[in-house]
Amino acid sequence: MRNPKWHRDEIILALELYFRTEPGQIHASNPEIIELSYILNKLPIHKERPDQVKFRNPNGVGLKLSNFLAIDPNYNGKGMQSFSQLDEKVFNEFVDNKSDLIRIANHIKETSSDKDLSLQLYRIEDEMDDVEVKEGNVIYKLHKHYERNFKINKMKKDLFFKKFGKLTCEVCDFDFYHKYGELGKGFIECHHRKPLFEIQKETQTKLEDLALVCSNCHRMLHRNLNAMSIQDLRNLIT
Repeated sequence: MRNPKWHRDEIILALELYFRTEPGQIHASNPEIIELSYILNKLPIHKERPDQVKFRNPNGVGLKLSNFLAIDPNYNGKGMQSFSQLDEKVFNEFVDNKSDLIRIANHIKETSSDKDLSLQLYRIEDEMDDVEVKEGNVIYKLHKHYERNFKINKMKKDLFFKKFGKLTCEVCDFDFYHKYGELGKGFIECHHRKPLFEIQKETQTKLEDLALVCSNCHRMLHRNLNAMSIQDLRNLIT
């Protein structure tokens, strides 16, 4: 079986290295390509790796950088023509915005460098098929990790209930208890308000960082995490 296709996070890391590597240095024995291979193997993304020996090995990383040579209009040679649509999309997204690329790449590396945190992120399901996140899956999972802090979530719910006497969605006012009776009693989801670029691995979630939302509104907020606020979504439906 073949190894999984390259994920957006992996392409971002490869592209960041591509922009600081001379074409003649794109080969499997380049120490930075070897280092990137090591980093890619630590990312909490792919649970299944059928060919562990070849999975993101230095040769494969070198080939990925050679794909960018074929996309790069400033390169006069041919490069490897077997690039994917996602390779081209990510390249075009960051070719004129390298500072953002570096920021996101460093964010992914920093998050994945924590072994215990990476193991926790591995356990969070992948929802990227219907979520558009510039920062990629690792940082999206970090966001969800902080949303699932049981202790502070309970504190948020208790405070909200004490103030309003019920748990309702801060976007659409949906009340699970009112709709489902005892089955819905005490149920509601917590959404982390902070944009992805502000969330770091050492982030300490505060009560004011959380909003109580129903499942539908939560999914809609996640469709555009860096741009859609609670009030934005509320305005959209009222």
